[in-house]
Amino acid sequence: MNGIDNPVYYSDDETAINKDEKIKQATRTEEELSEGPYAWGSFSPKCLQCCNRPSGFLLWFCILGVIQGMLVNGLVNISISTIEKRYDLRSSLTGLISSSYDISFCILCLFVSFHGQRGHKPRWMTFSAFMLGLGSLVFSFPHYISDVYSYDSKKRDICSISGSHDNNDECSNSKSSLSLGYLFIFILGQLIMGAGGTAMYTLGTAFIDESVPSEKSSLYLGIANGMAVLGPAVGYIVGGQFLRIYIDINKSAEIDLTQDDPRWLGGWWIPFLLFWPVAWLLTVPFLGFPKYLPGTAVIQKQKVSQAHQDGSEILVKEKNLGKNFKDFPLALKLLLKNKVFMCLTGASCFDGLLITSLATFIPKYIENQYGRTSNEAALLGGLVLIPGAVVGQIAGGLLCSKLKLKCRSMIKMAVIMSTVSLLLCSIFFFTKCENSLFAGVSVNYNGLGSPGNLSAPCNAGCGCDHSEYSPVCGEDNIIYFSPCHAGCKDQVLQNKTKVYFSCSCISHNSSITMVSKANAGVCPIKCTKIKLFITFSFLFAVFNFMASTPTTTATLRSVPEKQCPFALGVQWIFIRLLGSIPGPIILGAAIDYSCILWVEKACGMKGACWAYDNHQMALSLMLICGICKLATILFDVSALSLYRPPKGNVT
Repeated sequence: MNGIDNPVYYSDDETAINKDEKIKQATRTEEELSEGPYAWGSFSPKCLQCCNRPSGFLLWFCILGVIQGMLVNGLVNISISTIEKRYDLRSSLTGLISSSYDISFCILCLFVSFHGQRGHKPRWMTFSAFMLGLGSLVFSFPHYISDVYSYDSKKRDICSISGSHDNNDECSNSKSSLSLGYLFIFILGQLIMGAGGTAMYTLGTAFIDESVPSEKSSLYLGIANGMAVLGPAVGYIVGGQFLRIYIDINKSAEIDLTQDDPRWLGGWWIPFLLFWPVAWLLTVPFLGFPKYLPGTAVIQKQKVSQAHQDGSEILVKEKNLGKNFKDFPLALKLLLKNKVFMCLTGASCFDGLLITSLATFIPKYIENQYGRTSNEAALLGGLVLIPGAVVGQIAGGLLCSKLKLKCRSMIKMAVIMSTVSLLLCSIFFFTKCENSLFAGVSVNYNGLGSPGNLSAPCNAGCGCDHSEYSPVCGEDNIIYFSPCHAGCKDQVLQNKTKVYFSCSCISHNSSITMVSKANAGVCPIKCTKIKLFITFSFLFAVFNFMASTPTTTATLRSVPEKQCPFALGVQWIFIRLLGSIPGPIILGAAIDYSCILWVEKACGMKGACWAYDNHQMALSLMLICGICKLATILFDVSALSLYRPPKGNVT
């Protein structure tokens, strides 16, 4: 009696073969049955079926990526400097605002990526769009609940010989408590947006990868990542324009400030309010996609595994991991034991630390290093990072696709691009500017007083307040903390700009009037290195991001196919915990360390920083950049040496 004569009887070998075939058939049937039309329930218009393909999903995914990048990495970042001044927050605290997005991402990432890897991925994109819109709305709340911005222009403007300036600031913790309250609302908005972004770069990326052939995957992912990077550019440009509008729109006709005045604060909150409904509108197109795009089952059959051969691929197939949550511990263990995957993750962590840090503080760096206004710094920051990042992402994906690179070759490409990026890190040091002359900070008062002390004999009787920063540029090309600190006793308004006269601390240059004067605002910085900085920063962004797409694709190839979404989730957890979260905090602390002028609040508390040491700031950025890129190269080289491809797989 054998298996042919008696269908009930099977040998052990036949049983194992049939069991494996049943598993494959079940999986194949699920994909084929879940391939459907582009529809909302029973409503399936024929004219929209052209969207029901990888390019159609990629289009809407790119738009969602632009919105996400614009809100999180664009508008938030260019608002940092304004938020610091408006709510008296240090850079280390505003760095925490930036990191809050990543904290939310970490909390939800493992659950979403594991639970969603066999779920309806396009519907998760709907969830992402809704949460991004809600987080944008919440982030703008502090503007509505805070008092009208007051820069106290009349209270302590010029020198009063009698020293009769009243200082009614009370020593209390009320302002500090309010600042912390606003901080928590900013963090809440970022947490909500983080919940929305979680599914995008795990399930969304995996959905694209599983819907196209292996040789086209790098190109599709490069375009998706490139458009996501384009989002911050939109944020920088749009946000920069709104920073030209005074923060309190209904009070703009009453103010006597110009955009060049450091006390000017722009309408940072307006774009967050405008793009909240735009994000919600994106929920509609994603609801129309089926669980799998037509043709996905055929594409999956044709793919050849490139997974690192450590035995995990066989175990994943045998146990059919991922069908329920009890498989979670074993699935996580297999990924953590995959040395190639962990090395690529380590490289991505340091790259994430660097990119998030630079994206958060590069506008602030340009603003202080080259003496630009906040909106100019935002636009220049966008010109520095964003076009280079878009070109790098798409070029990297196109190169991998055209050359049909496999896993090992992709890692080699990442090493080469990261090495070039490391050499370009020196741009920060060689394009730095000299420090501006600042009375009482970097130089003394015309031979009187001493650096580090805003008070001097020439302004001792003026009763100046150190908490209200209102800088003036003396005719001696030295910046003074305020007209009062310059000893100015008279003022006039010329072409909407205040000009101060009879300034006892300023050495006059006019032999005719014999009256020293000062203009409102800081002195122009005579530094011509900004063009060089923009040029080499663009090249740095291109080469740095050319390594990004090969690294992401190599990560997907180094693990079993069914673990790809979960692998991206685990990788993003490490990137957030070890890269994106500490990155802005570390760089923010480094920038705080280079501060040479803190605004003193009541009780001797420190407020925002108004002046920095350019040399120290440039050195800090160069060191952080160099260390991160060197670590990235070391992890990529380790992954290259450890990778073992399947037998017969040419890499």
